[in-house]
Amino acid sequence: AGGSLGGGQAITWEQLADMRDNGVDIEAHTATHQDLREGHAITLVGAGVKRTRTRLTGPQYEQWVRNEVVGSKELLEQRLGIKVNCFAVPFGSYNEHVKELARNAGYEAMFTVYGQPITFTSPMDSLGRYAIEANKPKVFEDAVKMIGASTSGGAPVAEIGAKDLATQPADGETVRSALPLIKANLTGIGQIDPGTVQMRVSGLGVVPASYDPKTGTISYQVTQKLREKSCSVFVTAKSQGKKVEAHWTFGIEEGAGGPTKSPTPPPKK
Repeated sequence: AGGSLGGGQAITWEQLADMRDNGVDIEAHTATHQDLREGHAITLVGAGVKRTRTRLTGPQYEQWVRNEVVGSKELLEQRLGIKVNCFAVPFGSYNEHVKELARNAGYEAMFTVYGQPITFTSPMDSLGRYAIEANKPKVFEDAVKMIGASTSGGAPVAEIGAKDLATQPADGETVRSALPLIKANLTGIGQIDPGTVQMRVSGLGVVPASYDPKTGTISYQVTQKLREKSCSVFVTAKSQGKKVEAHWTFGIEEGAGGPTKSPTPPPKK
C-alpha cells in the first residue's frame, strides 16, 4: 500500500494474496493516496528516493492521474488474479473528470468519505463510506448506529444450498478446463422473477449469463480463462419479492486449458 510512498509498514503482496484466498474482497484506492484533482499539491518521488511537493497540470497531470486510478486497478488485477470493480477516493477529493476516468476504466462503484447509509437509490459514483480514525471517535459511533439501524430494516436474503440447484461444476468438484460451462437449475427455489436473475464469478464479476424460464436453468460459458485454482459462483434472484442467493466453489486443475472435447467417433463404413 502507498506505492512509491509506502513505508516499512506497507502491506505485502503475499499478505494480500492470503487475504484474497480467505475471502477478502480487495479493491482499489489509488497508487499513492493523494488528492486526484488537477493543480492540487501532491508528492512525487524522484531519483534517490527524493520527495518533491508539486502541482501537475496538462499532459503531466493526465499521465499521473491515470496511473493513480487506472494503473492501480490493473496492477492489482495482474498481481492477484482478481477483478477490481470498486474504487475508494482518497480523502473524497475528486471531480467529474476523475469520475469519468474511473467509469472508463471499468469501475462499477466509487466511494467517498462522506459517511452516510447506502440505499438502493444511492448514486454508484459517490457512495458514502465512514473514515474511521483514532482521533475522531464520533465517526465510529455514527457508523455503528447506521449498521444497527440497517440490520433491523433490511430486506432478508434467503440462502439456498448449492446441492439443491444441480450445479455444474458441482460444489467441491475439480474440473480440467479453465473455460468451463457454469450452470445451475433454479426450479428448486420456486417461482422467481426472470429479470432479477444474476450470476457473479470470482475474478470476472457479473457475467452475461443466460436464463431459461421454461427450464429454470441459468448458464454461462466462460470465455476468459480462470486464473485461480478455485472459482466461486454466486447466483441471486428474487422470489415472491424476497432476494435469494446461492453460491458454490469448484476447483480447476493446475495448467488447465480450454474446454475438453469429446473424442470424435470413427466414420462409419
